[in-house]
Amino acid sequence: MAIRIERATEIQAAGNKPKLVDEFIGRVNSNTRSVSVTRMQSPTGWQAPGQTSEFDEYTVVLRGMLCVEIAQGVLAVCGKTLRSSFENLRTNGAAIEAIEVFRSC
Repeated sequence: MAIRIERATEIQAAGNKPKLVDEFIGRVNSNTRSVSVTRMQSPTGWQAPGQTSEFDEYTVVLRGMLCVEIAQGVLAVCGKTLRSSFENLRTNGAAIEAIEVFRSC
């Protein structure tokens, strides 16, 4: 059954600076536990704590550069898509500009 979702819900995010997270589909906005679709807008210099996902995660970088720290080093993602699964990673925005991404997991 198709359900129209009127608007995203703003979610509080962890990190060293305030970050805007709009959840379109997920536990908070649509009571959906199987998937989450969010848009994140992070200020210059934003950093998140490290985490290990328990699912596949897909991130599309729309604007700016997302740096992802993994065991093998640092991936710089700009205008690209990142897929990560069950691995410890830490994300942050490059110091030169704010970033905007869409994430599905």
